[in-house]
Amino acid sequence: MDNYSKDLLRTGIIEAKTGDRNVARRYLDRAIYMSGSHEVLAEAWFWMSEVSDDPAEKRKALENCLAHDLRHARARRSLAILDGKLKTDDVINPDHLPAAPEGLRAADAQRFICSKCGGRMSFAPDGQSLVCEYCSRSQTLVSAQPENEKDFIIAMATMKGHGKPLQEQVFHCNGCGAEFILPPKQISANCVYCDSSHVVSLEKTKDVLAPDGIIPHVFDQKRATRILIDWVEINQIKPEKKVEIPRGLYLPLWTFDVGGAIEYTAEKVEYEEDSFLNRGQQKMVRITDQYPVMVDDITLPASRKLSAVFLKLIPAFDMKSVKRYDPRFLANWPAEIYDVPMADASLDARSQAYKMYKNKLPHLINGMNLVHTSSAALVIESFKLVLLPVWMTELPFGGREHLVLINGQSGVVSSDLPDAGEESEAGGLFSFLADLLEE
Repeated sequence: MDNYSKDLLRTGIIEAKTGDRNVARRYLDRAIYMSGSHEVLAEAWFWMSEVSDDPAEKRKALENCLAHDLRHARARRSLAILDGKLKTDDVINPDHLPAAPEGLRAADAQRFICSKCGGRMSFAPDGQSLVCEYCSRSQTLVSAQPENEKDFIIAMATMKGHGKPLQEQVFHCNGCGAEFILPPKQISANCVYCDSSHVVSLEKTKDVLAPDGIIPHVFDQKRATRILIDWVEINQIKPEKKVEIPRGLYLPLWTFDVGGAIEYTAEKVEYEEDSFLNRGQQKMVRITDQYPVMVDDITLPASRKLSAVFLKLIPAFDMKSVKRYDPRFLANWPAEIYDVPMADASLDARSQAYKMYKNKLPHLINGMNLVHTSSAALVIESFKLVLLPVWMTELPFGGREHLVLINGQSGVVSSDLPDAGEESEAGGLFSFLADLLEE
């Protein structure tokens, strides 16, 4: 009976693809009636939605499909299109992904000026306000809860889920009318002529995902410099020449929620009883089953350039304090755009979740001996793109420049120094940084 229902489904799909909807509907309806398999039922209901023009019937078919297979990607994508969450024009063919855009691209940007004097507005590192650099007028930013994670399957159906922004962006300044080019890995800048702050409106681009959340900077350059000096002194590091003052910026971070199950085959020992009191001969029994998986917020750097040091700094951020992304947080603060596509990062997140559960799976299944495991049933449920605040500088030590990052929220310091206790013979000074603190 199961094979018969699969044959009915196969014929129904063929008829649907050739355009004979009435015949396809009859075969699919028969397959639904005859089948007891969730897999066949889900696929039959999906194709029933494909041969229906009525929105109500299409929605009912898609919901029935998801009732049998909640992770049916094509059904979730079709339902998103039906709900207006995804545009048909944005959907790409996964077998023929378009090339990442290159060259120059016109980009919309938001400009931040003071309504009182027309001066430049900058985000103050207090986590909550914009301040005019000329008349000191302030504008309080209302803290908002971050958006819910985005649906991974919907994003993967578009170019945004696969591509990385490589092209340079051309801005038109609304203040002086000048046009200038922003580096491809940056989403905020000041006009080179009138110095007004601009932030890219990423929501309007088809090839770039906009940030979902942000942790604002909470202290200024003076405090960042003080933290750097204290860290250098505690670790007895003697820079070989002058050190650049820490520069504030935002770095991108992917977070993923992983669900589904790990499929496994395991062996356990069972005994055949000869009598009521005695155990008989033992035998090895193989069991094939699934273990449910749910991992929340696996974090991965979204930029390769600083990823090694940034990765060590990520645990020092309080991710519960993430606010809803607002371009005003970036006024006069540079922010890197991601160069690790969401699709690539999701593979790493899936691999991490699989490794995490695989290592503890023998304990979770009562000590049975694992023979085989598979990640085929693991899925990425949702994701977020978050901007994190850091202060960055380089330490000349040991014959080369070592990257140092300071957590812009907690003040924790991370670097690529192999041994923070090792001293150099050069004995450089931090006097110029101390002068900054005394201003």
